[in-house]
Amino acid sequence: MIANTPKPPYIAAVFTSIRTDVEEGYDKMNELTITELDSIEGYLGYEAFRDENGFGVNVSYWKDMESLKRWRDNTLHQKAQELGKEKWYKNYKLRICRVERDYEFEK
Repeated sequence: MIANTPKPPYIAAVFTSIRTDVEEGYDKMNELTITELDSIEGYLGYEAFRDENGFGVNVSYWKDMESLKRWRDNTLHQKAQELGKEKWYKNYKLRICRVERDYEFEK
């Protein structure tokens, strides 16, 4: 599903990752963090996919950098990051971007 973002500018956090073979606890933590996102002031939405080889992209959208920092400092998110490094990810990269323009088409 395409996130319904406001008129720019806003912030995009682009998280790309390659998973390990460890599944234990991943789906539950993913469910908890997605629920937690809705409680963070300034959260706008997300888009995500993962392919059959374990490569994934998750883009979350934020009103401003202060909103994204609230997510960075969130206790549940910090626990998810710790477990991700320990068990679920072989490699990841996070890119923080300021969206200056966006375009849309809908049929």
